[in-house]
Amino acid sequence: MNTKISLKRGFAALLLAIPALLSANANTTDVVELESIVAVVNDDVITSGELARETRQIEERLRLNKTAAPPEEVLRQQVLENLITRRLQLQLAKRLGIRVDDETLNRAVRNIAARNQLTLEQFREVLEKDGFDYVQFRESLREDIVINRLRQRQVDSRITVSEEEIENFLANLKAQGATDQAYHFRHILIAVPEGAKPEQIQAAREKAEAVLEQLRAGADFAQTAVAVSDDALALQGGDLGWRKAGQLPTLFADTAVKMQPGEVSDLIRSPSGFHIIKLEEKRSEQSQLITQTHARHILMRPTELNPKEEVINRLLQLKQRIEAGEDFARLARSHSEDPASAAAGGDLGWVDPGTMVPEFEQQMGKLKPGQISEPFQSRFGWHIVQVLERRTHDDQGKTQRSKVRELIRQRKIEQETQNWLRQLRDEAYVENRLARDTGR
Repeated sequence: MNTKISLKRGFAALLLAIPALLSANANTTDVVELESIVAVVNDDVITSGELARETRQIEERLRLNKTAAPPEEVLRQQVLENLITRRLQLQLAKRLGIRVDDETLNRAVRNIAARNQLTLEQFREVLEKDGFDYVQFRESLREDIVINRLRQRQVDSRITVSEEEIENFLANLKAQGATDQAYHFRHILIAVPEGAKPEQIQAAREKAEAVLEQLRAGADFAQTAVAVSDDALALQGGDLGWRKAGQLPTLFADTAVKMQPGEVSDLIRSPSGFHIIKLEEKRSEQSQLITQTHARHILMRPTELNPKEEVINRLLQLKQRIEAGEDFARLARSHSEDPASAAAGGDLGWVDPGTMVPEFEQQMGKLKPGQISEPFQSRFGWHIVQVLERRTHDDQGKTQRSKVRELIRQRKIEQETQNWLRQLRDEAYVENRLARDTGR
């Protein structure tokens, strides 16, 4: 054992020894319950209390999704692996100086509440009624944002899509004849470590073959995924959701489009390990006619120096000036506080239903082409909006190159994220004491 590992173990032990030392002088009649260490992750630890809290949340999620939970010790092991991966990412983010300030966090919480059509106070009440600690929820959300920023920096920003890839993508879709098909898949991964030895690869293969045999004998795929899969979606029953053919991971796209509902694939080998997929359902997505709106707006935000009443008055004055003949675009460039649209004269382009926040879409939907709304409030501030025109659009029409580019990009991001997480784990010092104690 090298010195670096010994120091890490000593540091981890010291963290949990301090409460014990402090309690030595306590009244001997008091019962002091100490948390144990279930994993060491570099210079940090994960405690039994953290694991228990996360396991309870996962059990509740599985119950709501009507997915049977595996045996408790199996579920706890899966949850711990997720916590280890999360801790490694947070450690790297800290070293890289990635932070989320309180203003950004508050805005994210308000956005979540608004998406659920709740005020912040109502959202907090719902959380606490369901047994979630609000402060703990905020900090967990802060960590989620940090991890998202880390992944954007380490993975997303490095992904490129060539014109040749777009052409090949379109050609493959046409050849498969699957352009109007959507698929609902589940996925299990039996991972192989990077640089694995032949005996490790063979052990993973044998485990994957045993899992496949169980599935074909009637074992529930979702429950099996929760119990054995090494994929990030394991605790969601391996559910990949509904995807068009072009959104399926390249690794098993060719296999997937040939499968029938209920069918389980053979083992699929990749550098990450051995994969098994199951097609739950598929459906044909025919043309969907939607009404798009071409609109433009002016946004203003209240401040201490510019209170709400003043903002509303200024917007009313701008509305009157536009209705009197002044150019909307010129006034938007001068006054709007939405930098993205202000440069274009407030123009939002063609907007699909559901694209804008509910309060904005509601006001926009009331207007006839040419009309300008009264000032109204959204989570972003106060607006006036003008509808320029409307049209009926086939949302399932020919695939635009920009959409294809994004599909390819997202598919590559999924694959590279898995590779990056595996490398992050392989380069770290991780001691999983739960696995050691249970003999796994």
